[in-house]
Amino acid sequence: MKKMSLHWKILIGMGLGVLFGALAANFGFKQLTVDWIKPFGTIFINALKLIAVPLIVASLIKGISDLKDISQLSRMGGRTIGVYLLTTVLAVMLGLAIVNIVKPGASVNEETREALLSGYADDATAKIEMAQQQSQQGPLQPLVDLVPGNIFHALADNGNMLQVIFFVIFFAIGIILVKPEKSKPVKRFFDGFNEVVLKMIDLIMITAPYGVFALMAALVVEAPTLDLFQALLWYALSVLLGLGILILVFYPLLARLVTGIKWIDFFKGISPAQLVAFSTSSSAATLPVTMERVSEHMGVDEEVTSFVLPIGATVNMDGTSLYQGIAAVFIAQTFGIDLTIMDQLAIVVTATLASIGAAAVPSAGMIMLVIVLGTVGIPEAGLALIFAIDRPLDMVRTICNVTGDATVALIVGKSLNKIGPPHVKEWDDNYEPPQT
Repeated sequence: MKKMSLHWKILIGMGLGVLFGALAANFGFKQLTVDWIKPFGTIFINALKLIAVPLIVASLIKGISDLKDISQLSRMGGRTIGVYLLTTVLAVMLGLAIVNIVKPGASVNEETREALLSGYADDATAKIEMAQQQSQQGPLQPLVDLVPGNIFHALADNGNMLQVIFFVIFFAIGIILVKPEKSKPVKRFFDGFNEVVLKMIDLIMITAPYGVFALMAALVVEAPTLDLFQALLWYALSVLLGLGILILVFYPLLARLVTGIKWIDFFKGISPAQLVAFSTSSSAATLPVTMERVSEHMGVDEEVTSFVLPIGATVNMDGTSLYQGIAAVFIAQTFGIDLTIMDQLAIVVTATLASIGAAAVPSAGMIMLVIVLGTVGIPEAGLALIFAIDRPLDMVRTICNVTGDATVALIVGKSLNKIGPPHVKEWDDNYEPPQT
């Protein structure tokens, strides 16, 4: 009997979790779900976060040290950042096109607007204060923050992922520049360390269906009432339309044009990572799964995945940038503010830069959205208008972020001839391995 694929197991766990949560909410078992079911979901997320930093350290050091040439690293880095920026700009522009056509803000009446503003004022204020702290920093503060004063402190916090990546790349370059006989023991250690970490990921993923079940059950019982959701329906549909175009059309089409991978095989390879992204709302927590799927099931060389995907989890937030563009214009429409072409171009630039600075954790885009709103003079208090429906949209835009990372890894891998023939052959019967 054929063994059931992981993504089907996760889907079943997700469906059962929603069903259980709905029953618990209707029959008075909300507190039981929160106390006895939700903790297992939290443990699953913590396990993924636990392995994220060791995975980045092991895989990046192994991948970069395998290059044996710094020029290869600079070539890979340039292509990675270039493609990431291109897809992010396109995502923001798509979001702005949709929100200007649909005009979801026009459907919000005065009574609903006041209810949303008052109901979520405290949450909005907290996000605004966090954003103001970031905006008060100097223009070069992100560059200063990139270099850690203490690597062990950076390793202790998943929010300092860019600092960890900086140190690890620096360390790996040192391995390349040292004589092979001196660096060999260090490299062999990290090669073995990487294999152990990958095996730990396999063990964690065995529990994925159960962790997703717990997360979805808790999400359903803790969801706010549906009354306010109706007023935000057009806004939600606008965001979902944009994300759907990116996930179902743009990324697989781009991957097909560059690598030849078929639509069905693209999603067969990445779907488990997408489902984990949906349930955790965290690109960082999903990173171990994304790396395993792209490397082992989509054939991209580990040298590429170990470099492209950790960077993507911290700087490539296409789903977040699209959402920020739509949300900014939606809030402006709700307040009756007309945005000029220059205002919307400013949103493109700011949302692109803000998405790079967004942490790969749930609802981080909310904080960066405050900066986008302030750039074009939209009242930051309008953030409260979208709080009620942000959580489910955050889950879908995390799928978009992860899918975008995988697509860029495929593109960079193809450009560097770093896609393994056995995996690529499954995509296209006409594939011919590269001549050596």
